Amino acid sequence: MTTVRTRIAPSPTGDPHVGTAYIALFNMCFARQHGGQFILRIEDTDQVRSSSESEQQIYDALRWLGIEWDEGPDVGGPHGPYRQSERATIYKEHSDILVEKGHAFPCFCSSERLNEVRAQQMANKQTPAYDGHCAHLDPADAQQRVAAGESHVIRMKMPTEGICVVKDMLRGDVEIGWDRMDMQVLMKADGLPTYFLANVVDDHLMGITHVLRGEEWLPSAPKLIKLYEYFGWEQPVLCYMPLLRNPDKSKLSKRKNPTSINFYERMGYLPQAMLNYLGRMGWSMPDEREKFSLEDMIEHFDINRVSLGGPIFDVEKLSWLNGQWLRELSVEQFADAARQWAFNTDYVMQIAPHVQGRVETLSQIAPLAGFFFSGSVPLTAELFAHKKLDNNQVRQVLQIVLWKLESLRQWDKDAITACINATGELLELKLRDIMPLMFAAITGQANSVSVLDAMEILGPDLTRFRLRQALELLGAASKKESKEWEKLLAE
Repeated sequence: MTTVRTRIAPSPTGDPHVGTAYIALFNMCFARQHGGQFILRIEDTDQVRSSSESEQQIYDALRWLGIEWDEGPDVGGPHGPYRQSERATIYKEHSDILVEKGHAFPCFCSSERLNEVRAQQMANKQTPAYDGHCAHLDPADAQQRVAAGESHVIRMKMPTEGICVVKDMLRGDVEIGWDRMDMQVLMKADGLPTYFLANVVDDHLMGITHVLRGEEWLPSAPKLIKLYEYFGWEQPVLCYMPLLRNPDKSKLSKRKNPTSINFYERMGYLPQAMLNYLGRMGWSMPDEREKFSLEDMIEHFDINRVSLGGPIFDVEKLSWLNGQWLRELSVEQFADAARQWAFNTDYVMQIAPHVQGRVETLSQIAPLAGFFFSGSVPLTAELFAHKKLDNNQVRQVLQIVLWKLESLRQWDKDAITACINATGELLELKLRDIMPLMFAAITGQANSVSVLDAMEILGPDLTRFRLRQALELLGAASKKESKEWEKLLAE
C-alpha cells in the first residue's frame, strides 16, 4: 500500500500568510490521519523577491502554530534539496526531455513582440495568449540559436480542442476546455523554472501522492495534468481547497483583514486558538463542536467534510474563540501565556532603555509605554491635527508611509527612517512635518519614547496595523486618490 505523502510549498516573498497556514494544516492532518508524511518545500525561484528572512519567518510562524513537517530544508530528508533554487539542474534536465520529445519548444520572442501581440488580441476582444510564433520553428535551427546563447524561454505545447477532465476530491469531475490554456512558459530566460514545471517535477520526485492546494489553482490544473502525461508519470490525487474570504465574501487580503500569522501572534492570540480557528475554515468536527485541539482534528479528520462555500475569516469570531481558550487555562497557565507573549525578559529589555531616562517613578512606566503591550491604541482625530497639513494631506502622508513600509523586507530603524525620509522627499515635506503623525498613529500619544525605536521594537505587523487604523479613522484613500498617490510612487 502506498504511503500517503502531502506537502506545502510556500514562497518566501513576504509575511507568512494565514492562507499558507490553513493549507499546511489540512495537508498535515490528511497525512497524519492516513499514517503518512507531510513535507515542506520552499518555492524560491523568484530570486528578486525571495529572502532568507522570509523563509525563516515561515518556519517560525508554522511552528508557533504547532505545524510540524517530516522533511524540509531545515530538517533534511531523503528527497532533497527542498529549496527550488537549489534544484535548477534537475529542472533543466526535465525541460530538455520535454523539448526532445516535442512537447515543449524554445521561444525567442521579445517582451516587446509579446506586448504587441497581447495589445492586438485585446483590441480584437480576444483572450490574451501566446500566438505560437516559435512553436513552428525547425527544431534543429532552434537548438542552434539556443547553443549560440540567444535569450529564450521554454514553452509547453498545448491542445487547442476538446475538454480536460480534472478529477477533484471535493468537486468530482471538473471539465475545462483546452482552448482556455496558454502555451505556458516552463523555464524562464534566467534558467529557473516557473511554478508549473517545478511543482510537477518536485511532486513526482518527492513521491507526493495527494496535492491539497487553494482553489485559485483549479483553472490551470490542465497544464499540470498535461505535464504528467508528457513525462509518462502517475498523477497525484488533486484536491482544491476553498479560499479564505473576508466577511464581505471577497478574497482574503491584507487591505481588509490582517493576513500575517505574525500579526496574530503579536496581538496576543494563543497558537492553539489560531490553529483551532483555521481548522474550522470550511471543515467541521463530526459532533459540530467549535473548540477542538489539533489532536482532536487529526483523529476525526475527513477531507469529505470540507465545505465548498468560501470560509469566512472573521477576526471577531477568532477573538471569541481565543477567549474560550484563555478562560479554560489555569491561572498559572494564563500568567505564563502573558509572560511568553510580551512580559518576558527579552521584550522588556528592548523597551527598558527607551523608558528609563523618561520616568521618575516606576508607576509612570505604564502610561508612557503601555502602547508596547497593546494591539491597537486609542486614537482621536484631534491627535492628527497638524499646523501645516490639512486632513487630506495627513491621509496622503500616512498612506504613502504605509505603502513603503509594506514593501520593506528588512525591518530595522535605519530602513524605517529611510521610508519616512523618502515619503518626505516625495511630498516635499521635512521630517519634523511627518514625525508628529507617526507618534499619533503608533503610540496613540502626542509624544512618547522615540517613535522610530518603537516601530522597530513593535515590528512590521503591529506598526502597519496601527497605520491602517489611523487611516480608517481619518478616512481611507478613495480609488481616485489611490491611483493619484500610487502614480507619485512610480515617478
